[in-house]
Amino acid sequence: MTDSNNDLLKRIEGNYFKLSKGQKRIADYIFQNYDKVAFMTASTLGDIVGVSESTVVRFANALGYDGYPKLQKGLQESIKTKLTTVQRFEMSKDLDIGESTLKKIMTSDIDNIRKTLEMIEEQTIQNIVNSLHDSKKVFVIGNRSSSVIANYLGFYLNFIVDDVHVIPSGPNEAFDQLINISEGDSLIVISFPRYSKKTFDVVNFAKSQGATIIGLTDSTLSPLAPMVDHCLFAKYNMNTFIDSLVAPMSLINALIIALSINEKDRVEEKFQKLETIWDEYKVYNPK
Repeated sequence: MTDSNNDLLKRIEGNYFKLSKGQKRIADYIFQNYDKVAFMTASTLGDIVGVSESTVVRFANALGYDGYPKLQKGLQESIKTKLTTVQRFEMSKDLDIGESTLKKIMTSDIDNIRKTLEMIEEQTIQNIVNSLHDSKKVFVIGNRSSSVIANYLGFYLNFIVDDVHVIPSGPNEAFDQLINISEGDSLIVISFPRYSKKTFDVVNFAKSQGATIIGLTDSTLSPLAPMVDHCLFAKYNMNTFIDSLVAPMSLINALIIALSINEKDRVEEKFQKLETIWDEYKVYNPK
Protein backbone atom coordinates (compact mmCIF):
# COMPACT_ATOMS: atom_id res chain seq x y z
CA MET A 1 0.00 0.00 0.00
CA THR A 2 1.22 3.45 -0.80
CA ASP A 3 -0.35 5.15 2.23
CA SER A 4 0.66 3.64 5.56
CA ASN A 5 -2.24 5.39 7.32
CA ASN A 6 -4.60 3.21 5.28
CA ASP A 7 -2.75 -0.01 6.12
CA LEU A 8 -4.32 -1.50 9.25
CA LEU A 9 -1.30 -3.61 10.14
CA LYS A 10 0.95 -0.54 10.12
CA ARG A 11 -1.64 1.39 12.08
CA ILE A 12 -1.66 -1.30 14.78
CA GLU A 13 2.13 -1.26 14.86
CA GLY A 14 2.18 2.50 15.32
CA ASN A 15 -0.30 2.41 18.21
CA TYR A 16 0.81 -0.84 19.84
CA PHE A 17 2.35 0.61 23.02
CA LYS A 18 -0.76 2.71 23.70
CA LEU A 19 -3.00 -0.36 23.83
CA SER A 20 -4.24 -2.08 26.97
CA LYS A 21 -3.03 -5.56 27.87
CA GLY A 22 -6.13 -7.21 26.40
CA GLN A 23 -5.93 -5.09 23.26
CA LYS A 24 -2.27 -6.05 22.77
CA ARG A 25 -3.34 -9.71 22.82
CA ILE A 26 -5.75 -8.93 19.99
CA ALA A 27 -3.02 -7.08 18.10
CA ASP A 28 -0.57 -9.97 18.52
CA TYR A 29 -3.13 -12.44 17.23
CA ILE A 30 -3.91 -10.26 14.20
CA PHE A 31 -0.22 -9.99 13.31
CA GLN A 32 0.06 -13.79 13.31
CA ASN A 33 -3.35 -14.60 11.76
CA TYR A 34 -4.44 -11.58 9.73
CA ASP A 35 -5.73 -13.81 6.91
CA LYS A 36 -8.19 -15.48 9.30
CA VAL A 37 -9.18 -12.40 11.34
CA ALA A 38 -10.20 -10.53 8.18
CA PHE A 39 -13.31 -12.71 8.02
CA MET A 40 -14.00 -13.27 11.75
CA THR A 41 -16.77 -11.69 13.78
CA ALA A 42 -15.84 -9.62 16.84
CA SER A 43 -17.34 -12.33 19.06
CA THR A 44 -15.27 -15.09 17.46
CA LEU A 45 -12.06 -13.05 17.68
CA GLY A 46 -12.72 -12.31 21.35
CA ASP A 47 -13.35 -16.00 22.15
CA ILE A 48 -10.13 -17.10 20.45
CA VAL A 49 -7.97 -14.44 22.08
CA GLY A 50 -9.66 -14.76 25.47
CA VAL A 51 -11.15 -11.28 25.79
CA SER A 52 -14.68 -9.94 25.73
CA GLU A 53 -16.42 -8.79 22.56
CA SER A 54 -16.55 -5.29 24.02
CA THR A 55 -12.74 -5.33 24.33
CA VAL A 56 -12.53 -6.13 20.61
CA VAL A 57 -14.83 -3.18 19.86
CA ARG A 58 -12.73 -0.86 22.08
CA PHE A 59 -9.63 -2.12 20.26
CA ALA A 60 -11.18 -0.97 16.97
CA ASN A 61 -12.04 2.40 18.50
CA ALA A 62 -8.51 2.79 19.85
CA LEU A 63 -7.21 2.50 16.30
CA GLY A 64 -9.58 5.19 15.08
CA TYR A 65 -12.28 2.98 13.58
CA ASP A 66 -15.98 3.55 14.15
CA GLY A 67 -16.71 -0.01 15.24
CA TYR A 68 -15.32 -3.45 14.49
CA PRO A 69 -16.89 -3.82 10.99
CA LYS A 70 -14.90 -0.78 9.82
CA LEU A 71 -11.71 -2.28 11.25
CA GLN A 72 -12.47 -5.57 9.52
CA LYS A 73 -12.98 -3.80 6.21
CA GLY A 74 -9.67 -2.00 6.73
CA LEU A 75 -7.95 -5.31 7.39
CA GLN A 76 -9.42 -6.86 4.26
CA GLU A 77 -8.07 -3.94 2.23
CA SER A 78 -4.66 -4.15 3.93
CA ILE A 79 -4.10 -7.84 3.27
CA LYS A 80 -4.95 -7.87 -0.43
CA THR A 81 -1.30 -7.75 -1.44
CA LYS A 82 -0.08 -9.79 1.56
CA LEU A 83 -2.06 -13.02 1.17
CA THR A 84 -0.24 -15.78 -0.67
CA THR A 85 -2.15 -18.21 -2.87
CA VAL A 86 -1.53 -20.87 -0.21
CA GLN A 87 -3.20 -18.70 2.45
CA ARG A 88 -6.14 -18.03 0.17
CA PHE A 89 -6.51 -21.75 -0.50
CA GLU A 90 -6.50 -22.41 3.24
CA MET A 91 -9.41 -19.97 3.54
CA SER A 92 -11.27 -21.89 0.83
CA LYS A 93 -10.87 -25.16 2.75
CA ASP A 94 -13.08 -23.76 5.51
CA LEU A 95 -16.05 -23.63 3.12
CA ASP A 96 -18.48 -26.54 3.18
CA ILE A 97 -19.08 -28.26 -0.13
CA GLY A 98 -22.68 -28.05 -1.23
CA GLU A 99 -25.48 -25.78 -2.35
CA SER A 100 -24.92 -23.33 0.52
CA THR A 101 -21.34 -22.75 -0.64
CA LEU A 102 -22.44 -22.16 -4.23
CA LYS A 103 -25.01 -19.63 -3.06
CA LYS A 104 -22.46 -17.97 -0.76
CA ILE A 105 -19.91 -17.50 -3.56
CA MET A 106 -22.48 -16.29 -6.09
CA THR A 107 -24.09 -13.95 -3.55
CA SER A 108 -20.64 -12.50 -2.90
CA ASP A 109 -20.24 -11.86 -6.64
CA ILE A 110 -23.64 -10.15 -6.75
CA ASP A 111 -22.62 -8.00 -3.80
CA ASN A 112 -19.40 -7.05 -5.59
CA ILE A 113 -21.38 -5.86 -8.62
CA ARG A 114 -23.78 -3.90 -6.40
CA LYS A 115 -20.92 -2.15 -4.60
CA THR A 116 -19.15 -1.47 -7.92
CA LEU A 117 -22.30 0.21 -9.20
CA GLU A 118 -22.28 2.48 -6.15
CA MET A 119 -18.68 3.52 -6.89
CA ILE A 120 -19.20 4.37 -10.57
CA GLU A 121 -18.91 8.03 -11.54
CA GLU A 122 -20.72 8.73 -14.82
CA GLN A 123 -18.35 11.58 -15.65
CA THR A 124 -15.35 9.24 -15.42
CA ILE A 125 -17.00 6.84 -17.87
CA GLN A 126 -17.67 9.73 -20.25
CA ASN A 127 -14.11 11.01 -19.94
CA ILE A 128 -12.79 7.56 -20.84
CA VAL A 129 -15.18 7.26 -23.79
CA ASN A 130 -14.00 10.67 -25.07
CA SER A 131 -10.36 9.72 -24.59
CA LEU A 132 -10.76 6.45 -26.53
CA HIS A 133 -12.69 8.26 -29.27
CA ASP A 134 -9.78 10.70 -29.71
CA SER A 135 -7.02 8.08 -29.52
CA LYS A 136 -4.97 7.18 -32.57
CA LYS A 137 -4.10 3.76 -31.13
CA VAL A 138 -5.43 1.90 -28.08
CA PHE A 139 -3.30 -0.57 -26.13
CA VAL A 140 -4.69 -2.94 -23.48
CA ILE A 141 -2.70 -4.79 -20.83
CA GLY A 142 -3.59 -7.09 -17.95
CA ASN A 143 -1.20 -9.56 -16.39
CA ARG A 144 -1.83 -12.86 -14.62
CA SER A 145 -5.59 -13.44 -14.14
CA SER A 146 -6.29 -9.90 -15.38
CA SER A 147 -5.14 -11.01 -18.83
CA VAL A 148 -8.53 -12.71 -19.22
CA ILE A 149 -10.31 -9.35 -18.94
CA ALA A 150 -7.73 -7.64 -21.16
CA ASN A 151 -8.32 -10.13 -23.98
CA TYR A 152 -12.09 -9.86 -23.58
CA LEU A 153 -11.94 -6.05 -23.71
CA GLY A 154 -9.58 -6.10 -26.68
CA PHE A 155 -11.87 -8.49 -28.58
CA TYR A 156 -14.82 -6.08 -28.40
CA LEU A 157 -12.81 -2.87 -28.75
CA ASN A 158 -11.68 -4.19 -32.13
CA PHE A 159 -15.27 -3.77 -33.37
CA ILE A 160 -15.39 -0.16 -32.18
CA VAL A 161 -11.88 1.30 -32.45
CA ASP A 162 -9.73 1.08 -35.59
CA ASP A 163 -6.31 0.35 -34.08
CA VAL A 164 -6.36 -1.89 -30.98
CA HIS A 165 -3.43 -3.85 -29.53
CA VAL A 166 -3.73 -6.33 -26.65
CA ILE A 167 -0.28 -6.63 -25.11
CA PRO A 168 0.88 -10.24 -24.51
CA SER A 169 1.63 -11.23 -20.92
CA GLY A 170 5.10 -12.64 -21.64
CA PRO A 171 8.20 -11.22 -19.89
CA ASN A 172 9.49 -9.06 -22.75
CA GLU A 173 6.69 -8.80 -25.32
CA ALA A 174 5.07 -5.81 -23.60
CA PHE A 175 7.87 -3.37 -24.46
CA ASP A 176 8.15 -4.83 -27.97
CA GLN A 177 4.46 -4.05 -28.50
CA LEU A 178 4.69 -0.60 -26.93
CA ILE A 179 7.66 0.60 -28.99
CA ASN A 180 5.30 2.68 -31.15
CA ILE A 181 3.13 4.13 -28.39
CA SER A 182 3.16 7.92 -28.31
CA GLU A 183 1.24 11.06 -27.45
CA GLY A 184 -2.32 10.75 -28.74
CA ASP A 185 -2.51 7.04 -27.88
CA SER A 186 -4.23 5.41 -24.89
CA LEU A 187 -3.14 2.52 -22.69
CA ILE A 188 -5.86 0.68 -20.73
CA VAL A 189 -4.31 -1.01 -17.69
CA ILE A 190 -6.15 -3.71 -15.69
CA SER A 191 -4.63 -4.60 -12.32
CA PHE A 192 -6.07 -6.41 -9.29
CA PRO A 193 -4.39 -7.96 -6.22
CA ARG A 194 -1.87 -9.41 -6.14
CA TYR A 195 -0.63 -6.54 -8.30
CA SER A 196 1.90 -7.56 -10.95
CA LYS A 197 5.08 -5.46 -10.82
CA LYS A 198 5.55 -5.72 -14.59
CA THR A 199 2.26 -3.88 -15.09
CA PHE A 200 3.64 -0.76 -13.41
CA ASP A 201 6.87 -0.88 -15.39
CA VAL A 202 4.73 -0.78 -18.55
CA VAL A 203 2.65 2.13 -17.19
CA ASN A 204 5.77 4.16 -16.41
CA PHE A 205 7.11 3.58 -19.92
CA ALA A 206 3.81 4.53 -21.59
CA LYS A 207 3.56 7.68 -19.47
CA SER A 208 7.08 8.67 -20.48
CA GLN A 209 5.97 8.47 -24.13
CA GLY A 210 3.04 10.83 -23.51
CA ALA A 211 0.22 8.29 -23.74
CA THR A 212 -3.06 8.68 -21.83
CA ILE A 213 -3.37 6.01 -19.13
CA ILE A 214 -6.76 4.51 -18.27
CA GLY A 215 -6.89 2.25 -15.21
CA LEU A 216 -9.23 -0.46 -13.97
CA THR A 217 -8.44 -1.58 -10.44
CA ASP A 218 -10.04 -2.39 -7.08
CA SER A 219 -9.78 0.76 -4.96
CA THR A 220 -8.12 4.12 -4.42
CA LEU A 221 -5.54 2.27 -2.30
CA SER A 222 -4.33 0.36 -5.36
CA PRO A 223 -0.81 1.40 -6.45
CA LEU A 224 -2.24 1.87 -9.95
CA ALA A 225 -4.76 4.57 -8.94
CA PRO A 226 -2.34 7.53 -8.58
CA MET A 227 -0.50 6.62 -11.79
CA VAL A 228 -3.37 6.97 -14.28
CA ASP A 229 -5.27 9.81 -15.96
CA HIS A 230 -8.69 8.16 -15.61
CA CYS A 231 -9.56 5.32 -13.24
CA LEU A 232 -12.50 2.95 -12.83
CA PHE A 233 -12.94 0.92 -9.65
CA ALA A 234 -14.51 -2.53 -9.39
CA LYS A 235 -15.17 -4.21 -6.04
CA TYR A 236 -12.88 -7.16 -5.51
CA ASN A 237 -13.16 -9.53 -2.56
CA MET A 238 -10.71 -12.38 -2.21
CA ASN A 239 -11.94 -14.91 0.34
CA THR A 240 -10.93 -17.88 -1.82
CA PHE A 241 -7.88 -18.68 -3.97
CA ILE A 242 -9.87 -17.71 -7.09
CA ASP A 243 -9.68 -14.12 -8.33
CA SER A 244 -13.31 -13.01 -8.54
CA LEU A 245 -13.45 -11.02 -11.77
CA VAL A 246 -17.25 -10.84 -12.03
CA ALA A 247 -17.54 -7.17 -11.03
CA PRO A 248 -14.59 -6.02 -13.21
CA MET A 249 -16.09 -7.93 -16.16
CA SER A 250 -19.48 -6.30 -15.62
CA LEU A 251 -17.83 -2.87 -15.52
CA ILE A 252 -15.97 -3.66 -18.75
CA ASN A 253 -19.30 -4.60 -20.36
CA ALA A 254 -20.74 -1.23 -19.35
CA LEU A 255 -17.71 0.60 -20.78
CA ILE A 256 -17.93 -1.29 -24.08
CA ILE A 257 -21.63 -0.47 -24.46
CA ALA A 258 -21.06 3.20 -23.57
CA LEU A 259 -18.28 3.43 -26.18
CA SER A 260 -20.33 1.60 -28.83
CA ILE A 261 -23.26 4.00 -28.36
CA ASN A 262 -20.86 6.91 -28.79
CA GLU A 263 -19.54 5.32 -32.00
CA LYS A 264 -22.83 3.80 -33.20
CA ASP A 265 -22.44 4.68 -36.90
CA ARG A 266 -18.95 3.21 -37.13
CA VAL A 267 -19.95 0.09 -35.17
CA GLU A 268 -23.02 -0.52 -37.32
CA GLU A 269 -20.95 -0.24 -40.50
CA LYS A 270 -18.35 -2.68 -39.15
CA PHE A 271 -20.94 -5.24 -38.13
CA GLN A 272 -22.63 -5.06 -41.54
CA LYS A 273 -19.29 -5.84 -43.20
CA LEU A 274 -18.57 -8.61 -40.71
CA GLU A 275 -21.94 -10.28 -41.21
CA THR A 276 -21.20 -10.46 -44.94
CA ILE A 277 -17.77 -11.96 -44.28
CA TRP A 278 -19.09 -14.42 -41.65
CA ASP A 279 -21.80 -15.56 -44.04
CA GLU A 280 -19.40 -15.94 -46.98
CA TYR A 281 -16.88 -17.99 -45.01
CA LYS A 282 -19.52 -19.85 -42.96
CA VAL A 283 -18.06 -18.73 -39.65
CA TYR A 284 -21.21 -19.76 -37.82
CA ASN A 285 -23.42 -22.80 -38.23
CA PRO A 286 -26.37 -22.12 -40.57
CA LYS A 287 -29.73 -21.50 -38.95
